[in-house]
Amino acid sequence: MAEEELQIEETGGKKSKLMLIIIIAVVLIGGGGAAYFFLFAGGDEPTAAEELAAEGGGQAAAVPEANASVGTALYVAMPRPIVFNVPGSGRDRLVQIKVQLMVRGTDNEEKAKTHIPLIEGTLLQTFSASNADDLVTEPGKIELRDNALEAVQNALKDIAGGEVVERVLFTDFVMQ
Repeated sequence: MAEEELQIEETGGKKSKLMLIIIIAVVLIGGGGAAYFFLFAGGDEPTAAEELAAEGGGQAAAVPEANASVGTALYVAMPRPIVFNVPGSGRDRLVQIKVQLMVRGTDNEEKAKTHIPLIEGTLLQTFSASNADDLVTEPGKIELRDNALEAVQNALKDIAGGEVVERVLFTDFVMQ
């Protein structure tokens, strides 16, 4: 009787091991098939430049040239936050703004880094001409950012000979 129980336990263990191996094999094959599908399927769709080439012919050559002349976006951080006082209706306020400049291409990045003192002075002059009541609102901050961009571009246009900075970004804005 003990021998029969031992034989039943041994055969049950073999079946469960076989079932486990089959399940693992099915999961691995399914995972491999899914990986193959996601990696190699769907890559035959034409890009926008290829579609333009098929339709118009001459326009496709202009798209890559425009992207190549723009360059990659690089960010130049001002080394110090700009701290200034602004008058308000109730009282004067102290404002601290950390600024980064978005430029295109390494040439413009080097020009911006070279002229950081000029840029800081221009930003300080532009920021201190603002009003605390305007800086409390989001449209006031957007207007200040646009005015700063225009002032920096005008200052660098005289020195560097072109528009070096594409955008002025506020990475930190504190008003007390």
